[in-house]
Amino acid sequence: MRADRLVSLVLLLRQHGQLSATALARELEVSTRTVLRDIEALSAAGVPVYAERGRHGGFALLPGFRTELTGLNPDEALALLVAGSRRGAQAFGLGSALASAMLKVVDALPESYRDTAAGAAERLLIDPETDLLSRRLVDEEVPDAIAAEVLRAVFAGHKLRIHYAAVEQAPEWRTVDPIGLVTVRDRGYLLATRSGADRTYRLSRILAAEELAEPAQRPDRVDLDRAWQERSTQFRTGGDQVTVLVRVHPARREDLVGTALAVLAEESDADGWLRLEVTFQDPRHAEWALWQLSTNAEALTPQWLRNSLRDRAAAIATRYGASS
Repeated sequence: MRADRLVSLVLLLRQHGQLSATALARELEVSTRTVLRDIEALSAAGVPVYAERGRHGGFALLPGFRTELTGLNPDEALALLVAGSRRGAQAFGLGSALASAMLKVVDALPESYRDTAAGAAERLLIDPETDLLSRRLVDEEVPDAIAAEVLRAVFAGHKLRIHYAAVEQAPEWRTVDPIGLVTVRDRGYLLATRSGADRTYRLSRILAAEELAEPAQRPDRVDLDRAWQERSTQFRTGGDQVTVLVRVHPARREDLVGTALAVLAEESDADGWLRLEVTFQDPRHAEWALWQLSTNAEALTPQWLRNSLRDRAAAIATRYGASS
């Protein structure tokens, strides 16, 4: 649509200051003649576009000109405002910057759009701090100074020195080549390599960080989604993982799947229950997950897991069966 193109033309001039007709045509994917006609239309509408003559000339807006033509309609503005309300930005230490950006988005909107978008955003709540059972969702705190240092190293392509506290290990310093950052369920992760080997670090476990001047050894481009999938697969297939065959009531299937690392097989039993082969991180994880499902699930194999659940249930029965 021509109206959208006119908005894009104004935004390009606001961003770059001055552009030639050829450059504008290339950016807008139209002919230079179309650009000239659009310039005339803007001038007729009162937008102060002027031409600079000469070899290095082009078109520009008068200094100080401010327009409400942001190119955002109410739905687009609402999408930005809702995205800005998500807690995931906290994982990278970008919460305050994102809040500031959202204020600028609202301020730049035409008044009629501003009221519509802001009013609608007030009626949407994304990721509250508690669920319906009043269970508090715990955020992982990442100090702003650490998040900023990690971000600088990732964006600049420099090596990063971190003081990292791995699970059940004493914190130690290590130098890594940062590749990118990923947030999953409000938890931030640094994807990196160390001595050429893939490594994944949880940001909340980084106690200190220092960007180094030395360039990182990493590819120029990266597919973070693919890299994350590959590392997720490595995680699910390593360590002390256990495979469990379990029967579960259909109403509790998602609860089981949500705690398991992977579902290897699934079929329905004659009574309507589901039979799933799933993997857990370790024996303790498997016992905990099945215990949460109470009588809505039954571990069929391995036998040690059945024994553990039986012994736990017997202990509970003994405790509450005793006379007071």
